[in-house]
Amino acid sequence: MEENKEYNILLYYCYAKIENAEAYREEHHLFCVENNIRGRIIISDEGLNGTVSGLKDDCEKYMAFIQGDPRFAKTEFKIDKHDKHAFTKIHVRYKPEIVHSSLRHLDPNVRTGKHLEPEEFKALKDQEDVVILDVRSNYEHELGHFKNALTLDIDNFRDFPEKVKELEHLKNKKVLTYCTGGIKCEKASAFLLEQGFEDVYQLHGGIIKYGMEAGGEDFEGKCYVFDNRIAVDVNKVNPSVVSKCHVCGTPSDRMVNCANSTCNIHVAICEDCGWELEGACSPECKEHPEKRPYDGTGYYQKNTNGYNPYKGLYRESNKETKTVHEPATNS
Repeated sequence: MEENKEYNILLYYCYAKIENAEAYREEHHLFCVENNIRGRIIISDEGLNGTVSGLKDDCEKYMAFIQGDPRFAKTEFKIDKHDKHAFTKIHVRYKPEIVHSSLRHLDPNVRTGKHLEPEEFKALKDQEDVVILDVRSNYEHELGHFKNALTLDIDNFRDFPEKVKELEHLKNKKVLTYCTGGIKCEKASAFLLEQGFEDVYQLHGGIIKYGMEAGGEDFEGKCYVFDNRIAVDVNKVNPSVVSKCHVCGTPSDRMVNCANSTCNIHVAICEDCGWELEGACSPECKEHPEKRPYDGTGYYQKNTNGYNPYKGLYRESNKETKTVHEPATNS
């Protein structure tokens, strides 16, 4: 029941210059720990990128914390209701980019594709001189994509620049880019402009916002998400299933990670094959010594490598800096 969904899942990003980003990572992480926010957050010199979960009130505090900082006041949150945390832990990492793109020289605050709100995207997408370009990876667009979208054979977004060479014949078209939440399109559309494409757009807020505000019409299949839900419904108007079970080939939008941790591919596997192969993508992976226990979800918590969420965190108290000690039991 909707009224029982006391948790929120937040998806957001913000391109903004952060001086001493590693120190801000510490401050940001402490806030999350103290307010029971869980998820994955990247802090970079170029901005923030996160997917987090928490009780509704805690998420309200978290959004106020971010938007209360003048650097991030423009941050827009995609908010989804849920019945529990979508993550088991909190990780706030410093990385060179907020999305690995190999396009560090591009600043979306300087130049990027024109932002289209969901209803604007919906009105424009079927016009004759328009190309809808999916800038996500193979495992994402194989699970779901817009009707008639052009997809690229890439395993990671950092491969996008090389693939643009194949799109030269589309320079006279309106190019509408889209991704999960909008962050990849900021750099992708900026790169297209740099390469001589003149009429470039991006779906503001990505697939997730399109589903929330425009009903998800003509998005075929499900949308891959980076939390323990793995895949979510988007289309409330004309839904369909476009992906097939990796094992038996029957239509299936049940996305899993292979239980063999050395394989770990993201593929659709139907319920029956999932249990028969114990979450593995093949008989070989089922017998592999690194196969993880399968609980029917196909989601596995990433190896944290001894990561301690309290390490290095400090708070000011009575004008003295005190270390925040980790609890006696730290899961």
